[in-house]
Amino acid sequence: MKITSQEDFWAGIMFIAFGLLAIYISQDYPFGTTSRMGPGYFPTWLGIIMAVLGVMVAATGFRIKGEGVGKFAYKAMVLLSVAFVFFGWAIDHLGFVPALFVMIFLAAAAGKEFHFKEVLMMSVFLIIGSWALFIWGLELPFPLFWWR
Repeated sequence: MKITSQEDFWAGIMFIAFGLLAIYISQDYPFGTTSRMGPGYFPTWLGIIMAVLGVMVAATGFRIKGEGVGKFAYKAMVLLSVAFVFFGWAIDHLGFVPALFVMIFLAAAAGKEFHFKEVLMMSVFLIIGSWALFIWGLELPFPLFWWR
């Protein structure tokens, strides 16, 4: 058997590993029953589903011809990590709107193409939608700006 799609094979292996890790970690929690689920019920079943999905995805790596795994995207890894860490810090210190605005720009800069006007329009729509969902709809107590 020859791996013809490395990206599918390794993605499947990753799903299997995360699924098995979830199952292993959740073993310390009481499982419960279907009618009275314990704290270990959901992560165990999620791990099982991820592992089964991983087997299915990895199996396609033997049947479908892929492009191959390209070079590692260091720029995207660094910018996305910085964006998420910044958002976590800034939502309490700068407010919901500035934190989301900077995170969207950093995440967009991690891609191969960056068009300022498109990212600006996208950030406006995402901020309005996020405000409508989280602040207005769910009434989460996030300050919009640092002065509020």
